[in-house]
Amino acid sequence: MCNVYTPNMSKTFEYNKGYYMSAEQYLRTPLLTGDNVDAKRLEIAAYFNATFERYESLFETLADDQAYYQKSIPLRHPLIFYYGHTATFFVNKLLLAGLIEQRIDPKFESMFAIGVDEMSWDDLDDAHYDWPTVAEVHAYRQQLKTIVNHIIATAPLELPINWQNPWWTIIMGIEHEQIHIETSSVLIRQQDLDLLQTHAAWQPWTKTAAAPTNELVAISSGTVNLGKATDDPIYGWDNEYGSHQAAINAFQASKFLVSNQEFLTFVEAGGYEDDEYWLAEGLQWKAFAKANHPTFWHQSAQGWQLRLMTEMIAMPWDWPAEVNYHEAKAFCNWQAKQTGLSVRLPTEDEWLRLYDFAEVEALTATQQASANIHCDHASSPCPVNHFAHGSLYDVIGNVWQWTETPIYPLAGFEVHPLYDDFTMPTFDGRHNLFKGGSWISSGNESRKAARYAFRKHFFQHAGFRYVVADELEEHAVSNYENDKMLSEYAEFHYGDSYYDVANFPETLANIAIKALGDKPAHKALDIGCAVGRASFELAKHFDHVTGIDFSARLINLGVQLASQGVIRYSIADEGELMLHRERRLDDLGLAAVASKVEFLQGDACNLMPHFTGYDVVLAANLIDRLYDPSLFLSSIHQRINTGGVLLIASPYTWLEEHTKKENWIGGIKKDGENVSTLDGLKNVLGEHFELMQAPQQVPFVIRETSRKFQHTLSDVTLWIKK
Repeated sequence: MCNVYTPNMSKTFEYNKGYYMSAEQYLRTPLLTGDNVDAKRLEIAAYFNATFERYESLFETLADDQAYYQKSIPLRHPLIFYYGHTATFFVNKLLLAGLIEQRIDPKFESMFAIGVDEMSWDDLDDAHYDWPTVAEVHAYRQQLKTIVNHIIATAPLELPINWQNPWWTIIMGIEHEQIHIETSSVLIRQQDLDLLQTHAAWQPWTKTAAAPTNELVAISSGTVNLGKATDDPIYGWDNEYGSHQAAINAFQASKFLVSNQEFLTFVEAGGYEDDEYWLAEGLQWKAFAKANHPTFWHQSAQGWQLRLMTEMIAMPWDWPAEVNYHEAKAFCNWQAKQTGLSVRLPTEDEWLRLYDFAEVEALTATQQASANIHCDHASSPCPVNHFAHGSLYDVIGNVWQWTETPIYPLAGFEVHPLYDDFTMPTFDGRHNLFKGGSWISSGNESRKAARYAFRKHFFQHAGFRYVVADELEEHAVSNYENDKMLSEYAEFHYGDSYYDVANFPETLANIAIKALGDKPAHKALDIGCAVGRASFELAKHFDHVTGIDFSARLINLGVQLASQGVIRYSIADEGELMLHRERRLDDLGLAAVASKVEFLQGDACNLMPHFTGYDVVLAANLIDRLYDPSLFLSSIHQRINTGGVLLIASPYTWLEEHTKKENWIGGIKKDGENVSTLDGLKNVLGEHFELMQAPQQVPFVIRETSRKFQHTLSDVTLWIKK
C-alpha cells in the first residue's frame, strides 16, 4: 500500500483571503519569466490559492450533500467526482514531475482520476464507485492545498518556467482547475434547482432591455497568425504551440452575438421541427434530446424563462442565446435560406481576423476587462450590446463562440509528456473549436491563443455569431495518425513482421493462454496494453478482456479498432517521405472478438478496486516503465483468481527518467552483491505466486524507418497464483 504524503512543514507560506483576493479583479495567469525567484513564488502562490478558493466557493452553491451525488446529466459523473478530480490531477502530475514522492490517498486518486470528458473509454458505471462523503473530499482537498503551498515555498525554482521545468506542472494544475471552474459551473447549471442556493460570489448580471437588431459589419481582408513559440512567457496547453498562417478574404460578420430575441425567430419559425436545417449528427442529437428550443430556456405560465447557474429568471431577450454547435449551425442554415446569403459560423481563422480587425486588447493584471470575461463583471451573460470592440461587440467574452473548425494540430505540434491526453483524443474531427471565452473563462481560457474544443452536442457557456463569407472549404481531418510514437506502436502491434520475428503482443497472448491450460478462461487483464493487440488476441480465448493503459493516446487506437475495425497511420520511410498503412481487424482474424474487449485508462500502480477476478494478467514491457514497480507487483495478486496466471515480460531496461533508482527492483548492487530483476521479482511476488518455469526470452523488433530497426529481447516469466 502506498504511504500517505506528509510534507515537512518547517517552511511554508501562510495566506489569507485578503492577501490573494485583494486585487479588484480575479488574478490573471502569471508570467513565467522574471529575475526575482522569491517574488515569483509569491505570485504563483497567490494565483494557486485564489483559484483553489474560487473552486471551493463554486461548490458552495450546492445546498446540501444530495447535490453532490445526484448526476446533473447521465453522461457525466456526479459533482462529487469533479470536486475531488482537480486535487487528484495535481497529485498525479506532481508525482510524474518528481515534486512529491508519495500519494495523499491512493483510493481517491484512482476514483477521481478518469471520467471527465465523454470519451468511449470512460467508465461511468455507477456500480464501480463507492463515493466518499463531502467532508472527506473537502479534507482531501485541504491536504492538497497544504502540500502545494509547501512545494511553492520550498521546491527549487529556476526561471523561466518552461516545459522541462518541474514547476510547469504546478501552473498546469492551476490552469486545469480554472477549466473545471467553468465546466463544473455548467454541470451546476444543469443540476436540479431545488438542490442549489444563490451565493454572494456568484451573482448574475441584473440589467436587461430590448434586444438590438443585428446587422452585418464589413470585415476587410487580412493575414492571421496563430501559434505560440516555446519561449512564450504565458502558460499554454500543447495545442497552442506551433505555427499557422492564413490569408483571409473580406467577409461580413454579425455586429452582435445572436441574442435570445434573434434566436426566438428561428424557434417560432419551426426551426427545430424542420429537419432540412440540421446536419445528420445534429438530427441524431435533436431526436435523442427531444429538443424544440434551447436547453436553458423554460416555458412557464409567465412566458419564457432562462435558467442561470443557481436560479431561474424572466427571459433577458438581449442576452446571447446559449446553444450547442448543432443548434447554432441549424440557425445559420435557416438564416441562409431566409436571406439568400451564404450565412454560416466563422472559422477559427476568421475569428482571429475579427480579433485583429476590432483591435481587441489582451487582458492586463491591473485593469478590469473591457469585456464580460474572467469573472470581472458578473456571473452570467450580459446584453449583447454592452461591450463594444471597435464596430463589433463581444469579440471576446460573454459566451464562447462556436466555429466551423474541428480542432487540429498546428505545424510543429508536440504532445506534452506529462499530459499526453489533453488534446490528442480530440483530433478526431468531432470536436469543434470555440473562441473568445465566456463570462467565467479565466486564466489561460481568456487568452487569444487559447484553443478549446468540445463535442458538438456539448453545452458550455457558449453561443455564436454568424458570418457571410466564401463557401466553406471542408477542413481536412487526417485519415492517418501522424504522431511518431503512436505510429510506431501501431506498426509494432498491427503491422508487418521484420527479420522473421513474430508479432510480439500476439506471441505473449499465446504464451499466457498456453500456460493457463484447460483452467477457466472467463476474464483477462492486459495491463499496459498500449494500442491493444494482445487484448484482441486474448479475446480469442477469454469471455472478456480489459485493456488498461496510462496513456489515452495509446488506448484511443484500440478503441478505434474495436468500434470501427480499421486504423490508418503513417510511418517514416526516409527523410520527409512517409508510407501510409491501413490495418483492419478482419485481415487479422480479430473482428469476431472485438465486442469482448474494452479499453480503459488507468494507472497500473493504483487501479480501481473493481478490476479483479482475472484468470490471466498480462503485463508486457511494463514494470521498467512504472514509477513504483514494487507497488504494482505487491498488489497484483489481489486482481488474480487462485490458480490464475501472471505473465510479466520486460527487457529490464531500467531508466531514471521512468523510475527513480531507489525504486528499481533489479539491475542494481545491494550490499556489494548483484541483484537481477528476476531476483527482485521473486522477492516481491514470492509470497503469493510460484514461478511456473524458467524464464524465456522473446524477441521483438520495432521499426523506426525503412532501414532502421530496434531488435530487443524481452524476458518472459510466468507466475501462478497460490
